[in-house]
Amino acid sequence: MVDIYIIDLFIIGLLLLLVTLGSGWIARLPLSFALIYLVVGIILGPYGFGLIQLRRDQIFNANILERLTEFVVIVSVFSCGLKIVRPLGWRSWNITTRLIALLMPISIFGIAAVGKLFLNMNWGEAFLLGAILAPTDPVLASEVQLTDTNDQDELRFGLTSEGGLNDALAFPFVYFGLYALKDNNWGNWFTSWVGVDLIWAIAAGIAMGFVVAKAIVWIDKKIQKRRPADDLMEDFIAISTILLTYSLTEIVNGYGFLAVFVAGLVVQRSYKNQEKTLAQLEFIERVEKLLEVGTILLLGSILLWKPMLNYAVQSLLVIVFLFLIVRPLGTWLSTIGKRSPSLRRRLLHPGTRWLFGWFGIRGVGSLYYLAYALGKGLEGESAEQISWITYTTIVTSVIVHGISATPLMNLYEHYIAERREAHPPATIDEFE
Repeated sequence: MVDIYIIDLFIIGLLLLLVTLGSGWIARLPLSFALIYLVVGIILGPYGFGLIQLRRDQIFNANILERLTEFVVIVSVFSCGLKIVRPLGWRSWNITTRLIALLMPISIFGIAAVGKLFLNMNWGEAFLLGAILAPTDPVLASEVQLTDTNDQDELRFGLTSEGGLNDALAFPFVYFGLYALKDNNWGNWFTSWVGVDLIWAIAAGIAMGFVVAKAIVWIDKKIQKRRPADDLMEDFIAISTILLTYSLTEIVNGYGFLAVFVAGLVVQRSYKNQEKTLAQLEFIERVEKLLEVGTILLLGSILLWKPMLNYAVQSLLVIVFLFLIVRPLGTWLSTIGKRSPSLRRRLLHPGTRWLFGWFGIRGVGSLYYLAYALGKGLEGESAEQISWITYTTIVTSVIVHGISATPLMNLYEHYIAERREAHPPATIDEFE
């Protein structure tokens, strides 16, 4: 009898071949690759052929999810950093500042309010749910993010930078929720949370991302002048930058996700030869796509209908509020007075603001934070409730955002093309 593991390898290899050869057709359809992987994962799971069998042990599965999603996220946020060539500054990053400093807290408190008022959660559980679901996804949102380093579109830039940063900056709120779960008396831990988890960890993440990346680039330049690395091995400099930055930052209790994103920005700006950073970006994106396959297949295989149905009404409440009220309303409030980069006298187009509100894709980042919380003491009924609400929200996001991304972005690009044709670039508000 053939080992199930061998059959799994065969099916995954066949899946990769089919989606690769069919990518030209798939890209034109209202269908994301993540949705295909999710369906295949369900088919391979216990409700299908049973070819992916995980232990029905929540902690065991959480450990697998945490390590896998952790690596996926650090690769993805580094990729986000590498894609961004926009100058660093308040004016050019104004949309990012708004999405992180205003929209993310609004999302966290909005979801927490839903948890407290409608799901019978205590504030610790509610804040933890909000922190888990607040980050938008840098992995599954490739259709709406920057396509390359020459892409200066405001919508794509905002979604890319938001996805790269809020996967790191949701961490303090995850800690806040975990502390509140363990101790209702905030006075026992709030000062420490502000000093260590909010101020120190963020500052250390930014500093380590800059210092480690600069050091690696300096060493690379020095050695390459004397004896260039093998062309086949040079792309691994990107992986080494990711791993060294993340691990060293975590050692000093900084936020590794934030450090890796900063490292991507630093690497992008540190080489005069842009071909080098482009080669690193292409390599990292291939790794990211491969990891996406494994993560979404795993998600599909661990879904169980009974607990999903048990929490279906609660999940639906969260999904409706998050996708249709909290995120759109929060985006609208966060972008009040935001002016278009193409013509600063005009406000950001309402259509763009709406698209910012709609494309709050949830995915691998939320999976990581859920797995992290499960490993740090989230247990019992609270763990079941938060877990299945999170899984259902991510699955729904994969479906509805996956289906809507291609047609909406096609309309967006078509509108921009028409406006550029009708007006000179210097005077047009390019639907940004």
